Amino acid sequence: MKRLVISTGAGMSAESGISTFRDAGGLWENYPVMEVCSADGFRRNPALVHKFYSDRRRQLIDCKPNDGHLALVNLEKRFEVMIITQNVDDLHERAGSSNVLHLHGELMKVRAIDDDTKVYTLPPQECVTTPGTIIDGHHVRPHIVFFQEAVPNFEPATEIVRSADIFVIIGTSLVVYPAAALLHYVSRGVPVYYIDPNPAEVPEGVTVIRATASEGIRRLSEMI
Repeated sequence: MKRLVISTGAGMSAESGISTFRDAGGLWENYPVMEVCSADGFRRNPALVHKFYSDRRRQLIDCKPNDGHLALVNLEKRFEVMIITQNVDDLHERAGSSNVLHLHGELMKVRAIDDDTKVYTLPPQECVTTPGTIIDGHHVRPHIVFFQEAVPNFEPATEIVRSADIFVIIGTSLVVYPAAALLHYVSRGVPVYYIDPNPAEVPEGVTVIRATASEGIRRLSEMI
């Protein structure tokens, strides 16, 4: 069975009603990005950062996987599907995808400030956190990779990409690094597809499918 490696960005979840950060009307038009999404911002005002991510969790709870998420699950009947996502939502998992690696963290999880190995999944009914939230004796922070922090899962992601028989990029502007660099780890001769309604410039040889995630995955499924 061929290995299909898929890199997903914000466009993957947009059809589920999750606000993107960079598009017009996105979250960063309403929030100062370095105040709510950076290590310095968390040190300066942890209460604001906790509130920002608590609000995001409330939004996520009411969202459902879209047809694109479900189509990726369906591809597991024909391929060994590995998903590398920049998204912090859990919609791939809720749709039923078997293998998901999160590059930028997971919204419904928090981790101990004094021990990065202690990660806790929040139940939907207790998704609000504050600087005073304590779990198992530990103050916690969002399990999110802030700006100014390393991306721990990037190296495992590059190994997955190197193993791909087919590589697919879905719903990303290809401007967020290091995630955008994954394209450069694809082995020579491996077919690459890029699904986005407003695709960025890509190297020669990449097949561009100008469509939303759900429509693009439907077309992709017919092509591979």
